[in-house]
Amino acid sequence: MEKIEIFKVSADKEEKVSDLVTEEVPVTVYVNGEELATLLASPSDLKELAVGFLFTSGMIKDFSQIKKITVDTQAWCVYVELLDKQVDLKLMFKRMYTSGCGRGTLFYHAVDVMHRKKQRKGINIQRDHIFNLMRDFQTRSNEFKETGGVHSAALAEGENILVVREDIGRHNALDKIIGYSLIKGIEFDDKIVLTSGRVSSEVLLKVQKTKISVIISRSAPTNQAVKHARDSGITLIGFARGKKMNIYSQKERIGYNA
Repeated sequence: MEKIEIFKVSADKEEKVSDLVTEEVPVTVYVNGEELATLLASPSDLKELAVGFLFTSGMIKDFSQIKKITVDTQAWCVYVELLDKQVDLKLMFKRMYTSGCGRGTLFYHAVDVMHRKKQRKGINIQRDHIFNLMRDFQTRSNEFKETGGVHSAALAEGENILVVREDIGRHNALDKIIGYSLIKGIEFDDKIVLTSGRVSSEVLLKVQKTKISVIISRSAPTNQAVKHARDSGITLIGFARGKKMNIYSQKERIGYNA
């Protein structure tokens, strides 16, 4: 966060005050010496961001495929060396990968949609557990409280939140918790994703790659996200606030407390 001087205007007065704003930096990811992408992101947890991005982009399937990873916070670069030296032949183009709130280009192709498969059985969760998780989740976004300028994502197991990450882009926040899990060797099968942001088809595809079966958001999904969730067997919940929520797919996983 950075403190800057602003003019705060209300109906009857104007005053000069100090205000905190969230930071944004262009983070360039290199793989085996080749420039892969530039991510517009918050300047924290960049190792996790890079690992999660490589996983959800299909570049790696496991953290063990990474031989070395170096973060340069002076040049805002992440250098990744993979055990597979031939992977650079697959990097046919470079793209700017935005923060996910505009018209960002993504490393997804038609085959991601064409070859969707139903998820494994997945987990069941009680309705009250969802409300409790989201209530806890909302208290954990410290930078949002200070600036209002970031999205947050979390990985939960049962009623416990394991990790929370924040970023200017909802895609980045999700990649960070995925990257954290890969680095720590956390299995995804029985986990739940929580997010503050809109659930687009790109977000849904990232979740699908992990085999996680439940995603819960405070915000809305897009129509394509709902279609992907139904096709792949993911439980998609939106507008989870207070004691209310909308269930868009796989309702059978949601139980009702006695």
